[in-house]
Amino acid sequence: MALMFLNGGAMRGEPLHHLLDGAPLVKETTTAPKYRFYSVGDACPALYPVAHGGAAVAGELYDLPLDVLRDKVLPGEPHELELGVIELADGSSSFAMLLRRPYTSHTRLTDITEFGDWRAYKEKS
Repeated sequence: MALMFLNGGAMRGEPLHHLLDGAPLVKETTTAPKYRFYSVGDACPALYPVAHGGAAVAGELYDLPLDVLRDKVLPGEPHELELGVIELADGSSSFAMLLRRPYTSHTRLTDITEFGDWRAYKEKS
């Protein structure tokens, strides 16, 4: 099992939640305030680690079997994202999907850091 922070379409009630194959929710939490938060073409969110000017981002932490991560979650992610390790608000670490570096896609990025929450951004847009 691996801890996986989700902050987009695989959260509870969202269209990709079924990809988690019943993995248990550990808790609702936030990242440490070390990330910029982007909308990738208004299709998915992306975290981007920064040294300055970051904010906490809301999401859900799951105890995800590695085979589910490998076989179901990662194949469903857009190519603009990559698997990485983030810091959570309590100082612990977790897997999460990060904006691919370097960013080479032509898909428009919108900085939504001020929202700090994908659902809050989607409600406003």
